[in-house]
Amino acid sequence: MAETYEVIVVGGGFAGIEAATKLGRAGVRTLLVDVHGYHQFQPLLYQLATAQIGVSELARPLRSIFRRQPSVRVLTAGVAAVDPGRRTITLTDGTVYEADDALIVACGAEANFFDTPGARENAYPLYSATDATRLGSKLVALLDQADKDTEQKSMNVAVVGAGPTGVETAGAIADAINYVVPKLFAGDLAKRCSVALVDMVDRTLGGFSKKSQAYAASRLVERGVRLKLGSAVTEVREDGLSFADGATMDADLVIWAGGLKAGKLLRESGMPQGRGGRIDVAKDLTVPGYEGVYVLGDAANITDDRDERLPQLGSVAKQSGGWAARNILAQRAGRPTEPFGYKDRGYMAMIGRGSAVAELGRGRRLVRGPAAFLVWLAVHLALLSGASQKARALVSWIFAFLSHSRQHVFVGSPEQADVVERTDRPAA
Repeated sequence: MAETYEVIVVGGGFAGIEAATKLGRAGVRTLLVDVHGYHQFQPLLYQLATAQIGVSELARPLRSIFRRQPSVRVLTAGVAAVDPGRRTITLTDGTVYEADDALIVACGAEANFFDTPGARENAYPLYSATDATRLGSKLVALLDQADKDTEQKSMNVAVVGAGPTGVETAGAIADAINYVVPKLFAGDLAKRCSVALVDMVDRTLGGFSKKSQAYAASRLVERGVRLKLGSAVTEVREDGLSFADGATMDADLVIWAGGLKAGKLLRESGMPQGRGGRIDVAKDLTVPGYEGVYVLGDAANITDDRDERLPQLGSVAKQSGGWAARNILAQRAGRPTEPFGYKDRGYMAMIGRGSAVAELGRGRRLVRGPAAFLVWLAVHLALLSGASQKARALVSWIFAFLSHSRQHVFVGSPEQADVVERTDRPAA
């Protein structure tokens, strides 16, 4: 017989944490399941990959988060299957758990390679702490190789995807080349390094205003980032990229920031899938046809009160988690659920040292430059989970900004990480 809980939450990301926290405060017997024993702050993964911060700044143990909420049990395990009709989950070891009141699926997503030949084998995604440390190890290995190469070998990086993740990653690597490499390596290594940002669309930061897009592009170019926009990547090779317009690009490292899609857990769940394989949810965040089943965060297609699809942002995930918990508590009290009331705080993206764009609020008030840089720092510092994580991140940012150096290291080789990443990872 399956062990039962009042609510089961699959996934320890923004949505799952927020939902479990509110349910725990209300004394609801809740099971939180995640394949990792920690919550990771995904918006800062590119900073982990470029050694601006360390793992301890963006990852917090799940049990630490819920240590004062005895009604929430944290279970570190992979979820092999979800049955929304019965509100059950099956772990990879075969154990089954059943939810009496509600099942929340907030298992995130995975990199979408769009069936591009060679992308899965040769590109480095950036969606988890493991991805980030693997990428960081590869960057360091390439720099070391170029530094000791007697034939003046170059180190060329290509970032695929000109959305916020791609822009922030390209800007961070360009800053490392411009400011960090000259301090850590002798000779002209920095001059032999390059970074390119490519995308099938003809602009950066899709979803932002044209002014923000133009500002981001100009600041990236100032940092030495080569932009190749308006042509799709048709192949990722070990030594570079091929494009739909017939062009090619040499690259020692290809970073994939080209979008996300639903993982295997959702594909095999039987729930209605929409764009990106994500689950189309009702206004109250439940799945039509499945009573008491909620899908949140990157796993869901969520719309606002104007029927516009909300982006896959941490703020959307966090708010949806809190709202789902609120609806579950309402149902337990005999009250009806309410449509998700998303508070749009706008978009922001870091372009590099001292440069950022922020479009604040529903009216999209534009802030850019150093002012937006400070806004970005303040918002992300506030969103980090845990006082010690906030303090360490602040110290790391100040050190990196003032010293043009890095205080974090990567343990292990990129080859070892390749073996880990290219195996089938369990869901959630």
